Amino acid sequence: FPGLADVSISQDIPVEGEITVPVGSHSPDEDFSTLDEPVKDTIMRDLKAVGKKFVHVMYPRKSSALLRDWDLWGPLVLCVSLALMLQGGSADSKDDGGPQFAEVFVIIWFGAVVITLNSKLLGGTISFFQSLCVLGYCVLPLTVAMLVCRLVLLAGAGTVSFIIRLIVVGAMFGWSTLASTAFLADSQPPNRKALVVYPIFLFYFVISWMILTFTPQ
Repeated sequence: FPGLADVSISQDIPVEGEITVPVGSHSPDEDFSTLDEPVKDTIMRDLKAVGKKFVHVMYPRKSSALLRDWDLWGPLVLCVSLALMLQGGSADSKDDGGPQFAEVFVIIWFGAVVITLNSKLLGGTISFFQSLCVLGYCVLPLTVAMLVCRLVLLAGAGTVSFIIRLIVVGAMFGWSTLASTAFLADSQPPNRKALVVYPIFLFYFVISWMILTFTPQ
């Protein structure tokens, strides 16, 4: 390389980089991965991630937090919780509540899949599982409404009880719809947003109707 002899480095330019570390050495953290961490740390990290997504749903705003790091643990927990609380709502004493549990699972997961496919066919830019994540996490307000309705029904099933449940379910229905559209709005073409919001409206309306018409056995 004969041309390198004419290259000079100005003394005014500081030398950057860590020159005290030998060239072959590296930090032990570089070899660390999630496979090496304790199971407790993995569970706590996942629980914190789920909790942060719950906070985003309770305070909905246009954010990509639910889309960037999607998971299905939160929707699964919400689906199971809602199904368990709706279990045993039949007037037939011989019914053990099994169909209600399966019904909630079918409505939530099959409905979320249909809405996701509709969004993709209309030109949505988010992935399949990202949409499932958002729709599942936004069931949280309706799960809270179901819990409140169960507590109200403990005091009786009169007219006042129905009015209270109607107000709570209506408010949580609007909350779920607004939260889901806030997260999914930017991923849809501007001229097709109404075609995406309408199935979401029906999806949460059906769940809300199941909660409102629930009567304990």
